[in-house]
Amino acid sequence: MTSDGAILVTGANGFVGRVLCERLAAAGCKVRKAVRTPVPGLPDAVAVGDISAHTDWRAALEGASHVVHLAARTHVLRETVADPIAEYRRINVDGTERLARSAAERGVRRLLFLSSVKVNGESTGERAFTEGDAPRPEDAYGVSKWEAEQALARIAAETGLEVVVLRPPLVYGPGAKGNLLRLMSLVARGVPLPLGAMDNRRSLLYAGNLADATIKALAAPQATGNTYLLSDGEDVSTPELVRLLAQALGVRPRLFPFPLAMLNLAASLAGRRAELARLTGSLRVDGSRIRHELGWRPPVTLAQGLEHTARWYHARSA
Repeated sequence: MTSDGAILVTGANGFVGRVLCERLAAAGCKVRKAVRTPVPGLPDAVAVGDISAHTDWRAALEGASHVVHLAARTHVLRETVADPIAEYRRINVDGTERLARSAAERGVRRLLFLSSVKVNGESTGERAFTEGDAPRPEDAYGVSKWEAEQALARIAAETGLEVVVLRPPLVYGPGAKGNLLRLMSLVARGVPLPLGAMDNRRSLLYAGNLADATIKALAAPQATGNTYLLSDGEDVSTPELVRLLAQALGVRPRLFPFPLAMLNLAASLAGRRAELARLTGSLRVDGSRIRHELGWRPPVTLAQGLEHTARWYHARSA
């Protein structure tokens, strides 16, 4: 894409931010990177400090025509703050509103907000989530993302700022952390996994595919005011995912069946029920809207994305 101004990327030093900045630069875009504190590897980034209702975005927004807002307080499994929802709101809601109003005041044309499928909910049954479903966030992170989306809609109506929202499922790729990295480590070490009887379905999204969709949505006039769910387009069960990971890592998958009720009991006793739910439950998204309206197709398949991730995993473990 081409732009008449800079594209400001917040959270530019994060897992997704680094991939997106590289893709934007390769596409010939002028990229401005915003980070909270100075980063040795990003000497050209603008440090904006803590993200909240009081963040000063003036230097970062200078000359910007588009903004991609990635920076957020992400999902935390083990909280350390006294009031988690207040902290999520301070960063994800108040901070997003401050950025959007500052952007509108300085003539920014479009803001793309990276939200989360957690706005839709935590699990699906027979039918995948769609953009038309009523939001049903269940945790503080999902609630804060939904409240931020609503704040952006109000600002767009008041100021004319073009807003586009993307709601991805689990994002993976080189540099990823969290549950998928933990699962990859177990598979790589040949740990027997009691997941062989799982019959769930989950959607995933490769970070490179997310960057590609972001660039598409930034440039498409018809994306204005819309929300899009997106994925790699290949929903898999947990046993299938383990087998794909094993193939990418060059090891033999070690799966055996175990009753789900017993797994849930063991996870509850260990305080890891939420983590297990992310492995055993179903969470599927219907990505047809972005395909039909923007003509976007994920350029990297799930198998290819896992291969790229496996190469990074081997390199970091060497």
